[in-house]
Amino acid sequence: MTTTQTSVVHDLGTLAHRLSHPARTPCVCEPPQVLADRPDGTVVRSGAIVAKAHAADTDREALAARIALAAAPQLAGILLPPLTAPEPAVPTARPVSLWPLGAPVDPTDPGAAPWAEAADLLARLHRTEPPFPLPPMRGPAKAARAVARMRAALRGDAITPPRDPAVEPGDVIALPRDPAVEPGDVIALPRDPAVEPGDAIALPRDPVVLSVLAGWRSLPAWARGEAPAPAPGADALCHGDLHLGQLVRHPAPDGPWLLIDMDDAGVGDPAWDLGRPAAWYAAGLLAPEDWSTFLDAYRAAGGPAVPADGDPWPALDVPARALTVQTAAVALAKCAAEQRDPDDHEQLMIESCARIATLPPELATGPAS
Repeated sequence: MTTTQTSVVHDLGTLAHRLSHPARTPCVCEPPQVLADRPDGTVVRSGAIVAKAHAADTDREALAARIALAAAPQLAGILLPPLTAPEPAVPTARPVSLWPLGAPVDPTDPGAAPWAEAADLLARLHRTEPPFPLPPMRGPAKAARAVARMRAALRGDAITPPRDPAVEPGDVIALPRDPAVEPGDVIALPRDPAVEPGDAIALPRDPVVLSVLAGWRSLPAWARGEAPAPAPGADALCHGDLHLGQLVRHPAPDGPWLLIDMDDAGVGDPAWDLGRPAAWYAAGLLAPEDWSTFLDAYRAAGGPAVPADGDPWPALDVPARALTVQTAAVALAKCAAEQRDPDDHEQLMIESCARIATLPPELATGPAS
């Protein structure tokens, strides 16, 4: 942990403790607990208060709108409402928000995962009219950042090809000449569409990385964050980063489930919020019965992202593919940073990218964006 990160953790712990501990009373509090510490979010808990430092490059006006959304009366019972944060004495390098403590999903008990409750919350969120103007949902932009992170990690981990010990620097190597090519001819070599200029690919052109990049480029522009989502239906309230880590019971430990983490929320295509469970199901990571529970509960609650009956995949195909690529890209970046091979779950998502790369940009009817 760097000195800057240590400072952020200390400041958040001090703030959370100050708000959770009654003034002028003996302190018997446990030390602040670090729940997450990443460049895009540092989260520290003290007592019943959770303090979060958002990414340094966060659009503060957009973040304020997203946090205000969580406090809006129309979203009561759907989103965890924030606490009022005191104004800092001086501007901080990273914006800070405060939240009440909730009880998260137990990762050691997959059978108790609240898939039906998550789906019901999403459907209610998607059906709610935005109470005021909001920025776009950041799901596609987050996927683009994941691919950029993978590229950066691989550039830093680029492999230098082994040198032939029989060849000295400066030696001229005679390659077999194509008799059809005259001296001075310019030969256009076919370019791999999965490789951008400057991509550093583990030699020899690692098919794993190429499949992720090819899967990314098979997506329509809107799913890569390069264009607005196509109408109609792209103006719903969305969470933007739905997974089971985004649910807590509040009040802890037995209150109702609520959605947390509004950093990526906004208006957009509600199918994006169903994309990660759909991707996990397609890759074999989510059991068919859990997928059915999730999808049936979403439909029963009137969720607008998919038809009330029939095949949901024309609506879910692009978000599921995008989130598959995002997950695989993050996995490869982590593997490069930690000098390890993908684990079984990561490998399944990476292998899914190879299948994605062979599909047309969109399965849904209508023109591709």
